[in-house]
Amino acid sequence: MFGLISAQTQPQAGGGIDIMTVLLFVMLGLFVFMMFRRNKKTQQQQAKLQSKFEPGVEVMTSFGLFGRIINIDEAENKVTLELSPGNTATVHRQAVTKIVEPVVAAEEPTVVPDDASSLTTEKVNAENTDSAAAVNEAPINETPEETLRRLNDEGKKDS
Repeated sequence: MFGLISAQTQPQAGGGIDIMTVLLFVMLGLFVFMMFRRNKKTQQQQAKLQSKFEPGVEVMTSFGLFGRIINIDEAENKVTLELSPGNTATVHRQAVTKIVEPVVAAEEPTVVPDDASSLTTEKVNAENTDSAAAVNEAPINETPEETLRRLNDEGKKDS
């Protein structure tokens, strides 16, 4: 029995290429292609970001420090950041991963009510107006059996 199994797994004398081998090489080639493509996109994004570096720009580092660029040393790939007035940090240029955009203030001030009742009155009124038509259709003094019959009949009308 073992001889029969091993005879089936040995390559044929014709020297043909196995379809699984071709499929394996195609998948490997696709994997390598996708890996290089992703790496190229990342490098392009990093180059685009670093081209925007100049003194005065607000940035964030890869380890979470926020600061303003004071000085850029191109020769040593270092950036000096001012974290707070009088506090500076020197980091590698590639550690700066994001330019922080300033938050635009809202034009209209937000009005905060003194109590929560004013927050829910609009929703309750909207729900009451939508459900008013449905409430008016249903009889007020109906038994549970009549309600079930009416609801089943309404379901048949919709279909």
